Amino acid sequence: MRLPAPRIAPLAEADLDPAAQAALAVLPEQARGFAIFRTMARATDALAAFLGWGDYVLSRRNSLTPRQRELAILRVGFLCAAGYEWAQHRVIGLQSGISAEEIEAIKVGPEAPCWDPLDAAILAASDQLVRDHFIANDTWTALAPLGERGRMDLVFTVGQYTQVSMLLNSFGVQLDPGLTLDPDLDRR
Repeated sequence: MRLPAPRIAPLAEADLDPAAQAALAVLPEQARGFAIFRTMARATDALAAFLGWGDYVLSRRNSLTPRQRELAILRVGFLCAAGYEWAQHRVIGLQSGISAEEIEAIKVGPEAPCWDPLDAAILAASDQLVRDHFIANDTWTALAPLGERGRMDLVFTVGQYTQVSMLLNSFGVQLDPGLTLDPDLDRR
């Protein structure tokens, strides 16, 4: 975590106006109380648009498999030192078929010896997009098994979660109950 307390506090249930309640209503019930969404509820138009795009990125409409998607999201979270994103998506990653050992290897990056060529290419592309906003030709070629649509969805996913990392870090969104801060991401 970059900040020990929120710069922009999440709204309590009693403070949600009708527009914020409507925007949050599209979420699964357990997610409606997440600090990220309660913080963004202070800008309901932005929250509604954010949830629409986020729904695509996290849905089956995204051509990446859940495992591929979570590899990219976790790598972005680590590169951006977004403790909240890492903690939330560590849980999702484990549910998506990423092992605990692989989650630790995501911190090392595409060079970790456990990755098959496509996993390594997904991690390399995530690194390149975060650092240079461009996928190098050799990495693009290595991503060929994803096809054109998969390559596009990878860029969409990395872009979405780079933005998520920026808002989490800058707004000071704190961990939700039950989540644990990875010591490698404690930057306070």
